[in-house]
Amino acid sequence: MEAISQYISKLFRTSGKRAKQSLLLPEGLCRRFSLAEIKIATNNFDEDSVIGEGAFGKIYKGFIGDCTVSVAVKRKSSTSRQGFEEFGTEILLLCQLRHPNLVNIIGYCIDEQEMILIFELIANGSLMEHFLYRDQDDPLTWKRRLQICIGVARGLHYLHTGVNHTIIHRDVKLSNIVLDAKLEAKLTDFGLSKMGPPSLSRALIRVDSSVKGTVGYLDPAYIRTRQLTDKTDVYGLGVVLFEVLCTKITVDMKLESEQQSLAIWAPKCVEDGTINQMIDPCLIGKIAPECFKIYVNIATSCVREDHMERPTIGEVEAGLEHALEQQKRADAATRKDDSI
Repeated sequence: MEAISQYISKLFRTSGKRAKQSLLLPEGLCRRFSLAEIKIATNNFDEDSVIGEGAFGKIYKGFIGDCTVSVAVKRKSSTSRQGFEEFGTEILLLCQLRHPNLVNIIGYCIDEQEMILIFELIANGSLMEHFLYRDQDDPLTWKRRLQICIGVARGLHYLHTGVNHTIIHRDVKLSNIVLDAKLEAKLTDFGLSKMGPPSLSRALIRVDSSVKGTVGYLDPAYIRTRQLTDKTDVYGLGVVLFEVLCTKITVDMKLESEQQSLAIWAPKCVEDGTINQMIDPCLIGKIAPECFKIYVNIATSCVREDHMERPTIGEVEAGLEHALEQQKRADAATRKDDSI
């Protein structure tokens, strides 16, 4: 990863057109597509092929290799705030990261002012789409939600400690968690990611630029100090944990002031014992008490204002796995009792 860091630095010494011309990845890491190939793959960006839209731009379903491989084509819109640097960072990182809980990149296109990323097609869309537009008669089970959260934690654990240099995702949120055909979680959208010190170091990563991220998920310690650490991702995951439990949006200005931020409101409800009143109605009576206790304690610890008081992502992963095990034991005991 040190070589990658040097490559990124070299890449972005230039800007604009020269920078676009300089984006030549080490051979074999990632395929560069022509715009003509992308137009064929998406039927000339047919609106009927749009399967999603985010801050970067529209996402199209496409086909490559004589229509044998389905892909997701993410095309930068003219209104996107993401520039060439973020675009290049995402390509360089994803081309060299491989983990079951990270989305796989297939290639990219920089042609005629277009900036396009090509990913494996993820069958079930984002976690946000699932919660917002789900079939009310078939919601995600509690165990499935736990497994999804564990998958996200595993992906982040790999980024923080599984590579030579720590990688901070910096934008962990529901819309950046996608679900494959088996409803396994995969992290996506690495445009804001930052490479830090060697993974064994606990040094802070100092960010000279403005704080970046998404309102509702932004780490207050990062906003206050402008020091980006692995605990920034832990905070984002903590917000996701409360969203998965409560299926409430992170910021709702229609509510009373103390309830507008889920990251502030939910921990207060845990503290005063009213968190049960906030959970998704579909989950009432279906969460084992010990599992619930472990889960809300983890979520609460993740969103502590002082980043030094938050757990590491490895501790979060282990805690969620323990919560899942408690749920499985409780379910098994219930089935045994029902059979008697």
